[in-house]
Amino acid sequence: MMGVVWSLLGILSGAFIAIQAPINSQLARGLGLPVAAAAFSFLSGAVVLGIISVTVVKLQGITLDWKAPAPWLFVAGGMLGGFYVTLSTILTPRIGAAALMAFLVAGQLLAGMLIDRIGFLGVAVREISLGRVAGAVLLLAGALLVRLY
Repeated sequence: MMGVVWSLLGILSGAFIAIQAPINSQLARGLGLPVAAAAFSFLSGAVVLGIISVTVVKLQGITLDWKAPAPWLFVAGGMLGGFYVTLSTILTPRIGAAALMAFLVAGQLLAGMLIDRIGFLGVAVREISLGRVAGAVLLLAGALLVRLY
């Protein structure tokens, strides 16, 4: 049962990404600068997540171990997310939300296959099989079809 819940939450998360792109593009049009729109998107998300984090820490009586993670981990995800949000903000009005989502999924799959192959940051190693390559090729073909038609 939880597998279904997690899968549905994954679909919901993907829908949020699709909805976020035109919202940030509209914000960029209003502000006149895509990077500013991405910055405010991240700022508002950081404030909300900060409030949620403080609330959870207090409710659960836990403390965060600020010394445990490698220092670069504190900024790496945010930097990558910043590039993602900025590029999505720029690309949505140019290629459309559906094409952007198709290319995003294709890029995620290709990066995911590489991450699996090398075991990046402790991810379980999985070989790049013929089936995985075929799936990636089909996904890329689908992304191109969404973009062209």
